[in-house]
Amino acid sequence: MSAPIYAVIALILPVAWLLHQQLSQWRFKRFAHIPTKLKSNFLFGHLGYITAEMRKLGSTVHPDYALENIWKAQGYPEFIFFDTRPLQFPLLLVTSHEIAEQISRASKTQPYSVDKSPTVQAGVGGLIGKFSLLTGNGEIWRGLRKTFNPGFAPQHLLSLLPVIIDKTYIFVDKLDDLAKSGLAIEMEPCCTNVTFDIISQVITNIDCKAQAANDEAHAIVRHFRSLKALYNQESGLTASWLNLPKTFMKYIYTKRLDDALKKCILDKYAETKVNDKLKPKETKDVSVLALALQDIEEMTPHILQSTADQVKTFLFAGHDTTSILLQRLFYALSIHPRCLAKIRAEHDAIFGDADPRQVFLDQADETMQALKYTSACIKEGLRLWPPAGSARMSHNGFKIRTSEGDDVCVDGTIIYNCHWIIHRDPNVYGETAEDFVPERWFGDVDTSSATANDDGSSAGDSKLPSGAWRPFERGPRNCIGQELANIEVRIILACVMRRYDFVKVGLGEVETDSEGKPIVDEKGKYKTKSDLPNTISVTARPMDKTIMRVKIRDMV
Repeated sequence: MSAPIYAVIALILPVAWLLHQQLSQWRFKRFAHIPTKLKSNFLFGHLGYITAEMRKLGSTVHPDYALENIWKAQGYPEFIFFDTRPLQFPLLLVTSHEIAEQISRASKTQPYSVDKSPTVQAGVGGLIGKFSLLTGNGEIWRGLRKTFNPGFAPQHLLSLLPVIIDKTYIFVDKLDDLAKSGLAIEMEPCCTNVTFDIISQVITNIDCKAQAANDEAHAIVRHFRSLKALYNQESGLTASWLNLPKTFMKYIYTKRLDDALKKCILDKYAETKVNDKLKPKETKDVSVLALALQDIEEMTPHILQSTADQVKTFLFAGHDTTSILLQRLFYALSIHPRCLAKIRAEHDAIFGDADPRQVFLDQADETMQALKYTSACIKEGLRLWPPAGSARMSHNGFKIRTSEGDDVCVDGTIIYNCHWIIHRDPNVYGETAEDFVPERWFGDVDTSSATANDDGSSAGDSKLPSGAWRPFERGPRNCIGQELANIEVRIILACVMRRYDFVKVGLGEVETDSEGKPIVDEKGKYKTKSDLPNTISVTARPMDKTIMRVKIRDMV
């Protein structure tokens, strides 16, 4: 061999060794202080564990199922560290409500709890906007929250009951038509349309006609639907921005939605200036948007865009969670006959032969408080099927304290409070952790995380720690619209559960005997031919969009 070749080899070997050392440092040393039982691959870290589980489950199943299986296989640890580089930031899967509380509560170093992860904005930025309350941090978030809090105050929302009632009337008419048709249909569009109809008018005081035909709906509804459809099949596990045509279409539809919202905001801003001159007894717009705009002296481009982003956020989060919860409760109650009988008995006792909608209008607060079993069903539905978890990230030395008393710095990781797993922890919920048992909440049927104990201890007469139930998250960053969702679901359930029977078709269908009667298992639940798993379509939702037949209830 010639001298130049020896020289090249002599150069390559130390460079290769140095590169290997650097990669080893990056892979095995950077987060070595975070304990994990998982074995790391030199190239792909712990991605193999997740991809192996996803292959078993199928690509359409929500990734939380894969994480849950790994959690169980590892012996139910309070957290699991996954090195998911280079695909994503490393992931800290939080499965303990005690650690989740440390992340969500305020502290000296984290005055508004740990910051939201930048991956949230990267994932759904077009749907919620760059300046969204959902992804903002620090004083910017605090200012936005303060601006919009008045519109979501519980007593203010009760004053908007006529809006919710009117939209529920339309929903009931739709269900009547479906019952007459006898067709099996997807419940998701029906539930989504009524909840979008409600949130859009509560926010803007505009009848967006979301339950009407698409060509009759407001431009806000049409553009939002077009935009959200582009996000529906994204799992969050792949770099969706690599799909350039879809990325371009997201930009186009985001622009169209923003234009429609900005026109609405400018019109509303002009109205607020007129309203300022009205006498106290004259009717004023008290929508969430109007209340937020009333103290703005000058509508700058930044304020306009920021306000549009908050409206997008409220429209998205305000209809999605409620729609999913309604679907899950219609199904859960349909396969738990004893629970269905109890909720109907409660509605009989409270409403009798009166129209529930009128009772709500006449005695709103008293009626809401009386619906204790209904509230327990809502709380149990949100426990078993939370629509999403909470992703955070710290860069200022934030440490979690383990059950053994060790302090572990988790900077630079996606801290994922996995509500799906936390809500199914057998150490908290016992042998019935996977079962629909509303009665577990007797003594604490409050469906708001805003009133729960800050330290995560038991609330009311319930023996369950309040921090173990967190579908709206907890601490300062809890969901601003949770009370609206609770009010909506109570009203809709009260109006439909005595009137209709919901019969599942396809996934999750009930098994019947030779006489066509449902087969009851040892727990009093109807046996089903399969489960009804969640998929991911921006948030967690029933895989088949909850295909059902709606029947007018036989009162005999």
